[in-house]
Amino acid sequence: MNLSDARWRKSSRSGSSGGECVEVADNLPGVVAVRDSKDPTGPALTFTPAAWERFVRHAPRA
Repeated sequence: MNLSDARWRKSSRSGSSGGECVEVADNLPGVVAVRDSKDPTGPALTFTPAAWERFVRHAPRA
């Protein structure tokens, strides 16, 4: 999947200490991409918007 148009932002669920940061790109049509902010050229996971919403709803707050 081509993520070159992704606009990455730090997830509001990332820790505030700076060591455990997840970046999310939710500007892509039909997909939400997630990556490790410490490895921006590394792999990214992709989810449907519905699956991402379910995940976020059940993820514990930092």
